[in-house]
Order: sequence, then C-alpha cells, then structure tokens
Amino acid sequence: MTPAYASPQGPGKIKRVKLGLLMSSLAACLMVSLLSLVIIFVLDTLGVFRNDFMLTDKYSVMSGIQFGLIMCLYNFLLFFLTVPAAWIALGFSIGRMPHRRITARGPYMRWAAIWGAILVGATTTLFGVLLGSLITGLGAALIGFSIGAIAGALCGLLFYAIVKPENQLHATDISVFDA
Repeated sequence: MTPAYASPQGPGKIKRVKLGLLMSSLAACLMVSLLSLVIIFVLDTLGVFRNDFMLTDKYSVMSGIQFGLIMCLYNFLLFFLTVPAAWIALGFSIGRMPHRRITARGPYMRWAAIWGAILVGATTTLFGVLLGSLITGLGAALIGFSIGAIAGALCGLLFYAIVKPENQLHATDISVFDA
C-alpha cells in the first residue's frame, strides 16, 4: 500500500514553503532575542539579578541562567549564523510536512519547538559549561531550552499560517455536470 503523501493524485506543487521557512527563521531569531529581553526585564524588576552577579557567584545555576539569557539576547546580533541554522533545521523538519500531506497544526508546532529547543539550548549549554562549570551549564541549558521551545512553537505556528497546508492539500471538486 502506498503512503498518502506518495500518492500521485491530489494537488500538484505546494506553494509558499520557502517563504514560510524564511519568515519563520527570521522570526525565530527575533523571537529568541525578544523573549530573553522580556525575561531579563522581569527578573531584573523583581530584583533577582544583582549588578555583580556573575563576578561574585560564578559557579551557580543563577549565573548560568543569566549567562544563557545574555547569549539569547545576542542572538539577534548574530543573525547571519542563526537565521541559516534555523532555516536548515526547519527546512528538514516542518518544511517537508506539507509534501507529506500533514495538515494538522500540532506537528508543525511540536517539531519547530523541538528544533528551537535543540538549537538554542545546545548553544547556551555549551557556552555555559565553557564559562564556568557543569552547574553553570545546567542553568544556561534550563533557560536556553525553554526560550528555544517557546520561540520554536511560535515559529511553527507562523509557518503553518503562511503555508496553510490544509487549504492547499484540499482537493476541490468543481465539476458541475456530474450526476
């Protein structure tokens, strides 16, 4: 039995996939920076961070969280690295889903969240461990995976809204004279 996505009948070319990938990867870069900016503002307003936090308490989870937030904040400045990385990751995951005739919103958001968490979380974990210790890396991983998953889910939703796979994959029957 042939899988549904490999069947020859149905609509031809799926449109707006590359546009959706480009917009989603640009939004991912911006969203990671904006989320970290909001979290930094809230935590600073609550008095969680002190000015000399990373200097006096270098090997703690909180210094790792602060370092991870700072790294996520710089994500927008490193767009020439982060946008292509996000484009490639999203292209090989959610970019193939319309061609496999997946029309539900859930898989798009789920896989974009997974890849967002992997890309942001792995980067912050690596540099958090290099900065201090495994405890610092744990704090950086915690905030990196969280921000990456939230930004990824929102970008998967944006991709779904741009491509609209359900509308494109719906076979419309316009025959008027069939009995």
